[in-house]
Amino acid sequence: MPTLTRPEGSKPEDFHLSRRGLAAAVFGGYAVYAFSAEAQPITTDAEGLITEMVEISAPDREIPAFVARPDARGRFPVVLVVSEVFGLHEYIRDICRRLAKLGYVAIAPDFFIRQGDPSEVADFAQIRAIVGAASEAQVLGDVKAAFDFVTRQPYADRAKVAITGFCWGGAVVWLAAARFPEIKAGVAWYGRLSAPPEGEFLGEPNRTWPLQVAHRLHAPVLGLYAGKDAGIPAGDVEAMKEALRRAAKASSDIVVYPESQHGFHADYRSSYDAEAAQDGWRRMLAHFAAHGVRPRAYRPAR
Repeated sequence: MPTLTRPEGSKPEDFHLSRRGLAAAVFGGYAVYAFSAEAQPITTDAEGLITEMVEISAPDREIPAFVARPDARGRFPVVLVVSEVFGLHEYIRDICRRLAKLGYVAIAPDFFIRQGDPSEVADFAQIRAIVGAASEAQVLGDVKAAFDFVTRQPYADRAKVAITGFCWGGAVVWLAAARFPEIKAGVAWYGRLSAPPEGEFLGEPNRTWPLQVAHRLHAPVLGLYAGKDAGIPAGDVEAMKEALRRAAKASSDIVVYPESQHGFHADYRSSYDAEAAQDGWRRMLAHFAAHGVRPRAYRPAR
């Protein structure tokens, strides 16, 4: 059974994937490498929604993206969903449907289409190669392309744009909020904050990490982190809090769930923590609403 306690996947010694887990992951459309056969993933239906795969124009090519939105008239606030290293698999599509049920337009690009589909790979070395090939310039270009596409649509309110991301995507949230002024709010779920040691996964010296851009944030970011994350040191979290304080980014904040592991929102993994996941989701919606990305039907939790 998988035990993913690291920001960009496990190391080989962390787990052994069972045949049962492999079959369940393939059948359900979840990431093969990370799926726990004992998990009971949340499944959100598409009733009352329009869901579709679209093609968006990135700087170098067309890339696919999944869109979920209310099947109703009017313009709706936008949330861009950035995947984990496992790409555009069922968990990410379900996140989009959950947001659409609440009155958002959710769009999730396939950042890894150029190299393959990491959700179908059981060897982390292959996943590492696929994800590592996605440069910072390419990823941020894809983010901009997704926003450009969706905000041109008649169902989107281009004045209300937010971003959220998980694991690998959590780090992207911080970078995007420092790059694109159209983003009004961001929520980063357990994204790495500083560079890994050179030679480790994503440890190339030419990558930018959130601690380097805290002072440049255009939008307030809420970071949701795990106290028992084996790959994100507590010192990094404290350093990010201090960087935000020094930069006078008072609307940005970090919440730590002391007893949770990396991936605590991922309901298809053994690291899933329902209480922390639900609290983080509530905080995410409140953060969006507080900064103007509020669907018409939003009601704050009491």
